[in-house]
Amino acid sequence: QVQLVESGGGLVQPGGSLRLSCAVSGSTFSEYTMRWYRQAPGKERELVAFISRDGIMPYYVDSVKGRFAISRDNNLNTVYLQLNSLRPEDTAVYYCHARRVVGKSTDYWGQGTQVTVSS
Repeated sequence: QVQLVESGGGLVQPGGSLRLSCAVSGSTFSEYTMRWYRQAPGKERELVAFISRDGIMPYYVDSVKGRFAISRDNNLNTVYLQLNSLRPEDTAVYYCHARRVVGKSTDYWGQGTQVTVSS
């Protein structure tokens, strides 16, 4: 059974940094494209960043470009999201998402990790 376990969230002051991690188990990690989503209170879940299987093609939503960085380590079965220059509007629950793109397409979600940006 595929499991995604996020970690690294917390409370940080504006301008601070956090690194989120998402460890994937139960399947071949390199067969998945990975995404980070976030959902703020009262808002819809939005895609924040995407990374391809080989890690070469990252994508970012405009609001985080130049501040966030997605990466993956296929040896450790882990995807990361580095959050820099954090703003109060980045406060949300951040979710890791995996989509299997080899064979039958299948989606998996992590449980989410809270990021709160406040002074």
